[in-house]
Amino acid sequence: MEDPTGLFTTSLQPAEAAELGLARPVLVEALDGFVDAGGGRRLAREHLLNALDSQLLVTFDVDQLIDYRAQRPQMTFTTDHWADYAAPHISIHLVRDLNDVPFLLLHGSEPDMQWERFIAAVRVLVAEFVVRLVIGVNAIPMGVPHTRPLTVIAHGTPLELVADYPKWLPTVQVPASVAGLLEYRLGQSGTPACGFAVAVPHYLANLDYPDAAHTLLNSVSSAGELSLPVEALAHAAEVVRGDVDRQIANADEITALVRQLEQQYDDLATARGGGLLSDGTQLPTADELGAEFEKYLSNRPDTDTSS
Repeated sequence: MEDPTGLFTTSLQPAEAAELGLARPVLVEALDGFVDAGGGRRLAREHLLNALDSQLLVTFDVDQLIDYRAQRPQMTFTTDHWADYAAPHISIHLVRDLNDVPFLLLHGSEPDMQWERFIAAVRVLVAEFVVRLVIGVNAIPMGVPHTRPLTVIAHGTPLELVADYPKWLPTVQVPASVAGLLEYRLGQSGTPACGFAVAVPHYLANLDYPDAAHTLLNSVSSAGELSLPVEALAHAAEVVRGDVDRQIANADEITALVRQLEQQYDDLATARGGGLLSDGTQLPTADELGAEFEKYLSNRPDTDTSS
């Protein structure tokens, strides 16, 4: 493996960071991945950067990490010239919570290449800035109803980090991600690391669902002992839920499907059912439910679902 320090540059050295009060900080990992149901991770990340004071701390060399043909950046063409280029980035910002406590936020594009070297680079930074805990955030589509509290799937090493969270899933195999591998490697090296994946109703996975971001930031606040702004997200979540309720109120097929998901959720909550992956024959698949919901929305051109 090539020297991992060749992947990044820092605008603030550890000694300088200490002068700013950056003592044994939490690092929140919010890299884009192949799934982000309801935009939960993106909304949480954007909310932190927009609502709190921050400054750029570390910049990664994306030319060594990104396959531009696999995830092509967007360019803007205006009439007769190229007007803008949305360059990919991978960065770490120093962010201050509502009590002026500093923490680190790793965000940007998930690397396509050199995963192990990238993770080694993050581990170097974790050591340099004496990070005490790494927390990852994710949002996945699951067979849950929007009328119930969102479920959080917690994982971490050591297990005591997430001991208070219910165990929702059995042993499963999923496609790997840099975030998952980072948590795994940190655990192997003895660095405390955990992650929270919020289960978003799969029939709403393609819409911005601020309740997902609200739930994730609450989990991060608790695990990292941070004071994070969540009121605006909570309000936006109420607005979206009300909009969804109004849209499906007169759609008998969608209402029936949601009721079935409610029954499964309630059975699980009272320990009568299986897990979030139980696939009882009376329940629709994610594709079936999503297709029904999208079909219903397509027949309502006057309805705005962008809020």
